[in-house]
Amino acid sequence: MEVSFLRVRAQIAVLLLCWAGICSGIPDPRQRDSLMQQEASRQTGGAMLLTEAEQRLSARLLKLKQQEMAGPQFPPSMHFFRARPLIQRSPIFSLLQGMPKGAALHLHDLSIVGADWLVKNVTYRPHCYICFTATQSVRFVFSARQPSPLPQCSPWKLLEALRAQMNSTADLDNSLLQNLTLFTSDPEVAYPNQDVVWSKFENTFLAALGLLTYAPVFKDYFYRGLQEFYADNVQYLELRALLPEIYELDGAKHDRAWTLKAYQDVARQFVNEHPDFLGARVIYTVHRGINSSELIDVVKEAMRLQKEFPEVMAGFDLVGREDSGKPLWYFREGLSLPAELGVTLPYFFHAGETDWEGTDTDGNLLDALLFNTSRIGHGFALTRHPLAKDLSRKMGVAVEVCPISNQVMQLVADLRNHPAASLMSEGHPLVISSDDPASFGSSGLSYDFYEAFVGLGGMSAHLGTLKELAINSIRYSSLSPQLKDKALALWQRKWDKFISENSQ
Repeated sequence: MEVSFLRVRAQIAVLLLCWAGICSGIPDPRQRDSLMQQEASRQTGGAMLLTEAEQRLSARLLKLKQQEMAGPQFPPSMHFFRARPLIQRSPIFSLLQGMPKGAALHLHDLSIVGADWLVKNVTYRPHCYICFTATQSVRFVFSARQPSPLPQCSPWKLLEALRAQMNSTADLDNSLLQNLTLFTSDPEVAYPNQDVVWSKFENTFLAALGLLTYAPVFKDYFYRGLQEFYADNVQYLELRALLPEIYELDGAKHDRAWTLKAYQDVARQFVNEHPDFLGARVIYTVHRGINSSELIDVVKEAMRLQKEFPEVMAGFDLVGREDSGKPLWYFREGLSLPAELGVTLPYFFHAGETDWEGTDTDGNLLDALLFNTSRIGHGFALTRHPLAKDLSRKMGVAVEVCPISNQVMQLVADLRNHPAASLMSEGHPLVISSDDPASFGSSGLSYDFYEAFVGLGGMSAHLGTLKELAINSIRYSSLSPQLKDKALALWQRKWDKFISENSQ
């Protein structure tokens, strides 16, 4: 009955168009222009009114994009690892680097700083030990004395002593770099399928963990991450963080409250030193491989931490590969707990990061909305779920689109075919973020903005698109209404300066 009603309604709509003369077989140019304008107005940024200066810069960007598309190689159609040098030479990319981009709302704690810094800075610090695993990976630890052996790992060696035995440390440093990032010159050979790339991806975090959870490095790393995003003209971060156990040189360990306070202290210090930066908040995360009873305990802890650190803790999420992890519905008892207790614990669920349709994982999108998620992480499968798509729009739930991540993790090869291109064409609530930039050999937000603007948006995307995406990142953040107003005013001043400097 419902299907018949929908079919009749569609037929009536077609008849109305025909009565209006649109499908007469003799197209009226004015009607054509009107339809094209209506369609353009629906896309992201399509209803954005631009000043004369903004229109001049938009026209300049259009010409640059035409040149880029006419070239022999089109970066968004290529794997990012091959496209990166082309993007770096792009005048569009150069402009995007200088553009105030607002907020980065989908980032992970262990991959916000370039691996070069970890190798060249952190592994050269005193008391850094290394062991080599049976799977050709590495593990690190800082210790005042010889560390206890790790299973399936070689005896620990002090890196300082190991380097002193070598004529050149370049090969060792390059080897360490390869263990901390997915980046490679031949990605198709190195990663023939999703299982392989996900395995290497998760191994890079295991390799970095011992470096990043050493207390002095932990604080320096976060500060360095804020520096890198600030240098890329990002004004605010929301970081999905596992809140791992942080240790000292003597082996003493800190709890999650200490870790959250460390994030808060470093963010406050950075804001004090950079008054035009808004700060950072943390979305506490846990791996979706845990069981339902463990999740109940984690949610209880998340509620306690939220109450203790309301300034820095934004909410909660589950992370890890969706296809191999447990679906949200499996965790329904624990995830329902805050609402049952009358406690506000905002959710920011990863959902729809899959290209498998009809699986339990594919159901995460609707379940995320049922659990009242504040945003949807990735949402790659959303266009296959019209009801979930409509609900997310009506509920004001933005999709956090991470183009480079989706391509590197093999959900899509050519970014012109990314589902978010369809979402952009209809003005669905979107923000652009970079997920794990250090793992992918990118940094900040500019690379992902380039892929979204040139690849997903194509020739339809213009300066209004970029402007709305930047504003969206503040609008859909977890900041309070007052701080959102402050952030938008700060962003507007930076935007006006950017337009003034680039519209002549």
